Amino acid sequence: MKRILAAVAAASLLLVTPLTTARAAPVRTASPGFVDVPAISNHRPAVDRDLQLTLPKPTGPLRVGTVSLHLVDKSRSDPWVPSESARELMVQVWYPARNIRGYSREPWVSPAIAKVLNPPGSGVRLPLSHGYAGAPVEPGQHPVVLYSPGFGLWRAGNTAVVEQLASHGYVVVTIDHTHDAQLVEFPGGRVAKQAIPQPTDEAEGDRIIEKALAVRVADTRFTLGRLGALNRGHNPDAERRSLPKGLAGALDLTRVGMFGVSLGGATAAETMLVDRRIRAGVNLDGTIFGRVVTAGLDRPFLQFGSEPDDGEADETWNAFWARLRGPRLEIQLTGSKHLSFTDLHTLLQQSGQSAAELEPVFGTIDGRRSIIVQRAYVLAFFDRYLCHGPGHLLDGPSPRYPELVFVR
Repeated sequence: MKRILAAVAAASLLLVTPLTTARAAPVRTASPGFVDVPAISNHRPAVDRDLQLTLPKPTGPLRVGTVSLHLVDKSRSDPWVPSESARELMVQVWYPARNIRGYSREPWVSPAIAKVLNPPGSGVRLPLSHGYAGAPVEPGQHPVVLYSPGFGLWRAGNTAVVEQLASHGYVVVTIDHTHDAQLVEFPGGRVAKQAIPQPTDEAEGDRIIEKALAVRVADTRFTLGRLGALNRGHNPDAERRSLPKGLAGALDLTRVGMFGVSLGGATAAETMLVDRRIRAGVNLDGTIFGRVVTAGLDRPFLQFGSEPDDGEADETWNAFWARLRGPRLEIQLTGSKHLSFTDLHTLLQQSGQSAAELEPVFGTIDGRRSIIVQRAYVLAFFDRYLCHGPGHLLDGPSPRYPELVFVR
């Protein structure tokens, strides 16, 4: 089956009603990247207690720091809102921290998104990340991993996996694709909303997704260039806000990888095709679009998918697989569905959603267990191909992760 590109289903699910009242509903693909979400029941009473949602703690030996950057690309106008003369992005840098004493944990999402996801009176508190805002950076040069979220989602969608990588010594840079994401908050509280047109038919939907992919590739390459400037001691933040001590010079830009979920996974593949600075890539359950489907790649790539409903692989995965000329691996997470590859599963479980309500969108696997398995294999992949580590998990089935199937 063609894997659903649009994690916008989850964004719609949560942005229409708060976490405490949203009911998961079947996702139907109208055309690639655009999802028809049925009306969401809103009759569930608010939680009658102060419930703190949490993300699994990262297991690496290092604490995690984080800082957000406002980047402005003056070389291009915004492709979705041409009246905006420069393309603006918000990115977040996650890194191993030297110490965290005196620093506070960063919220999972920015204040504007939090107000939509969790309005007053819900009885729920959204999670804090495990990243300490502005903490000094662990000395040394660290491999860099870029992250692109699912269509319609924000950069926080896979924070649990991002933090895991940072706790093991990686600098991870998560990207908000402005006007693709449903909401992006800039410094001062300014909010950019999704501005991608809805398609009238499948052909138009394909064209819009192809454009979205090209925009994301340009966003990623621009971000990578600004990371180079940061590493040389420049402050790329548009407001020139202070940077964590030790961040300049801490990025090893000879060791860069990229991963993403859904359309973000396709973005990783397509960016690798046009930018050789990215040495290894991971696609979390995204249909592959763009020239890379036929051109292939000559560098390591991991296809990490959900369990297909009909037992058949995505046709784009088969075409892409045949053209992968570097180290390649395809694995599958038993009991998962497309949106299992986000933080949203475990958060909705904690907020009181039943397994029956969540199964149509997230599958039968437990949300936290899904995160544990994803963390293990994404880390093993980047350890092997960016850090010359053994990555033994990639060699074959492990009794520690019986849900993980080696497809090819």
